[in-house]
Amino acid sequence: MALSELTERERQVLEAVIQAYVATAEPAGSRVLSRRFDLGVSPATIRNTMSDLEEKGFLYHPHTSAGRIPTDKAYRVYVDSLMRLESVSAEQRSQLAAQIAAGGSAIEAILRAAAQSLGVLTQELGIALGPRFDKAVLQKLELVRVSSERLLMVLTLGGGAVRTIFVEVPGTIADEALVEVTIVLNERLAGLTLEAVRTSLASRLRDVPGSPNATALLNIFLQEGEQVFARVSEPSESIVLGQASVLAEQPEFATGERMRQLIELTERRHELAALLQARSGAQGLSITIGNEHGDPGLGAFTVVTAEYQAGALSGVIGVIGPTRMPYHKVVALVSHTSQLVSDLLC
Repeated sequence: MALSELTERERQVLEAVIQAYVATAEPAGSRVLSRRFDLGVSPATIRNTMSDLEEKGFLYHPHTSAGRIPTDKAYRVYVDSLMRLESVSAEQRSQLAAQIAAGGSAIEAILRAAAQSLGVLTQELGIALGPRFDKAVLQKLELVRVSSERLLMVLTLGGGAVRTIFVEVPGTIADEALVEVTIVLNERLAGLTLEAVRTSLASRLRDVPGSPNATALLNIFLQEGEQVFARVSEPSESIVLGQASVLAEQPEFATGERMRQLIELTERRHELAALLQARSGAQGLSITIGNEHGDPGLGAFTVVTAEYQAGALSGVIGVIGPTRMPYHKVVALVSHTSQLVSDLLC
């Protein structure tokens, strides 16, 4: 563990450097640290300790400045071992609760309001992803004719969620066959999770007696049902983003290059959705910093997310911001917001 590499003095100086840099966005020098923090040692001793921290990979030294800046490794040891969370104030709790509740009762509306509110309070980019529906229990299924070659499958899930998806058919299906197949699908599939439906559909629908038209329609589900229910299980909406303009005001994005990175990040919605999906099901908080993402496009960013619950389902909500982030405040707000969302969706 990186913390074991540090002496007690090094830990104190490293925490002071991180706090100073987060507050000012300026490299921290020994004299500044001596004045701002009660470290109990001289500026010369602080300077020597900072040199030791640089050799160990926790700080780096911009050539244009006498101060030093934390590395991703420094932020990691801070988050894991040194950070002291700040309590969410009563005013912030009230503001979040009111704004999220005002968004509406649908999952998408709640997530949109939560990402927006969280972004404003943290001054980062709020993000959220709807829950995957693998663990949702199918209560009822309906087939509705849309055209001669297209049906709409409407699934009512536990907790009141409703999912719809189009099913292509080769020709007109008689009304009687639609009714017959709907009855069979409900008899064989209702009460199962969508994951169980997807993985056992073929065996559950094999050798079902019925009219020729009904059999033809059931064969479509036998051949394509796994793919159909895989699409149903996907998150209810693509990634939800708050206001990027909030993040654009931070000093990191004052240059054209950094601003371009931010704009490109917000345009990579598919990659961001995949990033959040990978965190779905991971209980509690997830924090990835800079190069830990393994993606050059995210090398300058930290992603902080927490899981929320929607009955038996779960998703993630959080923020993206520069690695220079007030983690002690952001983590507390993300954790609190995820609980608020869970309370509204349960």
